[in-house]
Amino acid sequence: MRFYTVSPIAAIITMGLFLLMRFFISGDIKLAEKQDIVRLDINPSIQELEVHQREAKPERTKEVKPPPPPPTIEKQKVVQPQEGIASVTGSIPDFGPPQMAHHNSVFVVSDRDAQPLVRIEPVYPLRAAERGLEGACEGVFDVSAEGKPYNVRVKCSSSMFVRAATRAIEKWKYNPKIVDGKAVARRNVVTPFKFQLSE
Repeated sequence: MRFYTVSPIAAIITMGLFLLMRFFISGDIKLAEKQDIVRLDINPSIQELEVHQREAKPERTKEVKPPPPPPTIEKQKVVQPQEGIASVTGSIPDFGPPQMAHHNSVFVVSDRDAQPLVRIEPVYPLRAAERGLEGACEGVFDVSAEGKPYNVRVKCSSSMFVRAATRAIEKWKYNPKIVDGKAVARRNVVTPFKFQLSE
């Protein structure tokens, strides 16, 4: 179907091109008889410039006086000690080696609460950033005896921030809580978050 619709248009264009070529070949167009001739010199002559030399006389150097010699220092005679070494060593008291009772020494580690070691900031959600949305969250979680957060619960002003806050808390590391010298789990650690767009 396309062939039949396009063929007449192609025939008209072809005939127009043939007529245009015939018009150019017939010689009706006359070219300008005179043309301006442009000559280019490949090796132009270079004018030699005269170089004027100026005689420069060196200035006389001023006489510089040498600095005065440093003052002489008289050498003092060294007085040798008259007291013998034996008399000095006799006055030093003799201390015996320290003795420690290994069975009585007990090292007590004081109790402490869980302390954060690594805290990674949450990544701002892309959808919230595109909408210009800001918000706040509160994370509640437990810290194991190994210092890892678990049982993470997050409440946010918008559901878009819950996943980012939860992932950040799961990557944190803590010094565990110490009770009676032993690491124990810490319950209900509360941490607030704020998601704000930088201006």
